[in-house]
Amino acid sequence: MSLLAVVIAAAAAVGVLLIVFGLTLSISPRPGDLLEARLAQFTEEGRAPTTLSEVELSMPLFERVVRPMLDGLGAFTTRFLHAGSLEGLQDRLNLAGRPWGITASGFAALRILSLLLFTCVGLALTIVMQFEMPTLLLGPVGGGALGYLMPQMTVSRRIKKRQKKILLAMPSALDLLTISVEAGLSFDAALMRVAEKYQNALTQELTQVLNEVRLGRPRIDALDDMAKRCHVEELTNFVQAIIQSEQLGVGIANVLRIQSEEIRRRRRQRAEELGQKAPLKMLFPMVGCIFPTLFIVLLGPAVIEVAHTLGGKSG
Repeated sequence: MSLLAVVIAAAAAVGVLLIVFGLTLSISPRPGDLLEARLAQFTEEGRAPTTLSEVELSMPLFERVVRPMLDGLGAFTTRFLHAGSLEGLQDRLNLAGRPWGITASGFAALRILSLLLFTCVGLALTIVMQFEMPTLLLGPVGGGALGYLMPQMTVSRRIKKRQKKILLAMPSALDLLTISVEAGLSFDAALMRVAEKYQNALTQELTQVLNEVRLGRPRIDALDDMAKRCHVEELTNFVQAIIQSEQLGVGIANVLRIQSEEIRRRRRQRAEELGQKAPLKMLFPMVGCIFPTLFIVLLGPAVIEVAHTLGGKSG
């Protein structure tokens, strides 16, 4: 093993550990209120930091080290990217719930760093395993492709997971919203009650809507942006129904009751659909895993007995 291979492998391992450590420290539960979340970053055991250095040290490693590096590299990288691609990337990050608070330019920089890192890892592995040309190129090329696609796959997986959480949280949230409005609360007060009651992806979006309304933005625009950020069909239909009720002057309590019943009906239909698909999905594991095992257990002794019998006769 050459010294170059050892150095490249060690550098790649340290880079992977730094990225994983930084991303792990940056993940923390978000409070319901954005203002409280911002203040919570600068508090430690109930005592507010008194100096700028304490404020900086109280922030996660991702905020202090990784994000400034990504922003600097991202500012340079975005010069070569089209504005439309940046907007599309930012939309996908919004769909994923803006993970780690990263921007589109920072994500582009992270993708480039991941490409370089996994390329070095692939090159180190091929050198360590003493591959020759042209097999030597398979490690760097495969590692670079994996490093470039891994951030995108991570975001796509977070998008699907977040949309599923929103879809599962909608029936309970709409029921509480309907009860609160029928009890005499205003729509904004009912939204606030739902946001305080539950802690999930849907209530995070509702909290952002309430914060935008407090800052003076029209409620219709805030709700419409929430539907665009989530891309969940049931949530989009609910928002459109609320917007139409405000524009036409229809009682919002009736609209909420109808939407709650519709969400429950769709949820029941999805459960029935999944139940009907279950036997087909179970067929392949049964044919590939369970049936061969049963055949071995049931027919194995008979096959062995027949083999001994035929062996005895031939002898």
